[in-house]
This record gives sequence, C-alpha cells and structure tokens, in this order.
Amino acid sequence: MRSFAGRDILSLKDFERNEFFRVFEIAEMLEPIARNRQNTDLLKEKTLVTAFYQPSTRTRLAHEAAMIRLGGQVTGFSDAKMTRAGDFYQESIKDTVKMLEFYGDVIVMRHFQQGAPHEAAKWASVPIINGGDGWGEHPTQILTDLYTVLREKGRIDGLKWVAVGDMRMRTMHSLGYALTQFDCPITFVAPPGMEMPESYQQDYRDYGLDFKFAEHVEQVIGDADVILVEPTVQPDYTKSRDERKGELPTTPDNYKITRDLLVNKAKSDAILLHSLPRMDEIPPDVDITRWSRYWQEAFNGVVMRMALLALVLGAVE
Repeated sequence: MRSFAGRDILSLKDFERNEFFRVFEIAEMLEPIARNRQNTDLLKEKTLVTAFYQPSTRTRLAHEAAMIRLGGQVTGFSDAKMTRAGDFYQESIKDTVKMLEFYGDVIVMRHFQQGAPHEAAKWASVPIINGGDGWGEHPTQILTDLYTVLREKGRIDGLKWVAVGDMRMRTMHSLGYALTQFDCPITFVAPPGMEMPESYQQDYRDYGLDFKFAEHVEQVIGDADVILVEPTVQPDYTKSRDERKGELPTTPDNYKITRDLLVNKAKSDAILLHSLPRMDEIPPDVDITRWSRYWQEAFNGVVMRMALLALVLGAVE
C-alpha cells in the first residue's frame, strides 16, 4: 500500500481498496478523541491552511475542527474576495499556493474551477486536499459517507445503494469512483438534464461498477440499504458565489425522501445520508426517524478529516 505521508488527496478515482480501509482504521482509532470532546497533541507542531474560494460550512469547519482536535494550528481564508486571489489581481493558483505553502504544512482547497486543487498540487511542496472543485469531485465527503456506513452497518460490501439528486454534483462523482472498490450495486435517480455525465459513466464501466438508472425514487427505494440524497435545486458550482435571487423551484416529488415514503417503501434498517445543506428534498420531519444518519455524518466528517490529516502529515503511517 502506498504511504499517505506527504500525499495529495485529490480524487477517489485511483484510491485502492486497502487504502480506504486504512483511512477507516485510523478514523476509528481517533474517533474517541472527538466523541469525548477532547484534544490531543498528535499534530501540535503542524499548521493547516484553508484556501476556500467558495462558501463552506461543513467542509471547512470540519477540517479546522479536526486540526484543532489533533493539537494543530489553523490559518487561511474562507472568502477569496478578501484576498489577492479574488480581488482586482485575480492571482493565479500557482502564485497563491507558492505563498500558502510557506504558511502551513497542508492546504485544503475548495474552488469553483474543476481541477483547481490538481493544479495547486503541481506547484505546492505540501499536501493538497480537495475540499470540492466545481462540478468535479469531493473526496473527503464520500470518505465520510463510507465511514458512516461502515460504522452504522458494520460493512460496506454487499449493500445496495440508491443515490438521488443532481448527478452533475461532485459528491456523486466521488461516490461512483469509491464504490468501484466495493461490492455495492448502485442506482442513480436524477431529473432530466441532471443525469450522470457520460465521461463518468464510462469511467465507472471501465472500473467495473455495477450501476443503473431509475426515473422515480419510489421504484427503487425498497431495495436500498443506503440512500444517499443531494439537492436537485442547486447553485452554480462554476461560480465563486451564487446568491439566491427570488423564489427557488421546489424539488419534484419523484426525488423527495418523505417520511411516508420511508415508512411505506424503505427497508426498516436502511440508512439515509445527506451531506447537507438541503433544500426541500428531505423534509424536517424525517430527521427524527430511524433512517436518518446525516447528523452522524457531520460528526464523522470531523473524525474522517482527523484521520486524513494525521496520515498525510505523517503522524501515523
């Protein structure tokens, strides 16, 4: 298995199966620190730099919380418009990361341009972690989802997945790549115009993913062990910021996960995931049902980032 020390975490496309389980093993080892709301000194001499060109709640704060839990320091920016990277100068990714690498030991980047973290990794002497790149990928979120499934179900192999929402989303792309390493059939359910891009479908075929499509979640939810949902009402991820203007459309009923649907159609032990934020695709009355696990995902998001930071910074091997 390749060492994680000094490694960039840019995509799950080339993640090997044993590498997933190594990350999960370290996450489980570190989980008690976060669960007991404690801090440790594992990374006390290290600094995390956050370079967020797009708004973020969970991804940025989970990385920062993870670093603090491990005793490290945090610096960076959460709005590129407050830096030379986003003002009049529009400083290049190369020039920006060549500066940031002197300010810390690992950089987490979210960017509206697909491939921007990959470009940063070409120039940085410290590890780059992809916190979401345009319509590209979101590897740390899907690692979080898989870890949640492993902790809740005790396994990943043999579980049937249903993914509902906009298949152009970066989380969906990383999910497909991740499941190529597991025995997990998946059904994608998306509105017209939001189907999985053909380039990703071809990759999934090449990697042997067992996938199919459905038009209505009600048709397939009864077979699902894991239901992963993302919004169909989306901002434009190719923009640094996309402010809401006026009333937004609502989610079509075909792509909503309601309490009634879960009670009458879903397996009693299925689990429901959502990376958040949500619109109306999961009504609030689902939150207290036995299926929901998105609050557990939020906790696991910190634990997963603790594991990744400890690995890429060489604190564990």
